[in-house]
Amino acid sequence: MTQVDERDDQAVLRFIERFSSVFTESGMPRMPARVFVALLSTDSGGMTAADLADMLRVSPAAISGAVRYLTQIGLVSRERETGTRRDLYRVLDDLWYEALFRRDEMLRRMTGPLKEGVSALGAETPAGKRIAETLMFFEFFHAELPKLLKQWREYRDERLRS
Repeated sequence: MTQVDERDDQAVLRFIERFSSVFTESGMPRMPARVFVALLSTDSGGMTAADLADMLRVSPAAISGAVRYLTQIGLVSRERETGTRRDLYRVLDDLWYEALFRRDEMLRRMTGPLKEGVSALGAETPAGKRIAETLMFFEFFHAELPKLLKQWREYRDERLRS
C-alpha cells in the first residue's frame, strides 16, 4: 500500500477547504483558492481539469475559470499531458520564491506612476505624502527582497539537508 492509498480522502478534502479559506479571506476568489490548495496537496503537484473537478466535486467550467486566474497570477502552470490533448495544471517549483519575485517586479513597475502621482498631487499635500510613503515602501521592499529571498533559499537548503 502506498502513502497515497493510506490517505483519508475526507481528511484531505477538509484540509483543502480549511486552507483555501485562508486564501479566500486574504482576497483570492474561492474556486481558485480551492484548486490551488488541491494542487499543493497532490504528490505530483499536478492534475488535469477532470481530476480537479472530480476531487473538488465541481464542474469542469469552474475549474477552467479557476486555473485561468491562477495562471494569470503566476501560481500555476499549464502543460500538455504527454501523448494526449489534455492539459495538466501544476503548481510551480519553488512556488513561494517565484510568487514573491513576480510581486517584486509588479511593485517595481509601480514606481514610475507613483513618482508621477507625487508630482501631480504635490509632495506636501496629504494625498501626495500618502503616495510618497507608498513609493518609499515599494522602493524599500524592492531593495530588501533579493536579500530576503537569498536568505530563504539558504534556510530552505539547510533545513532540507538535515
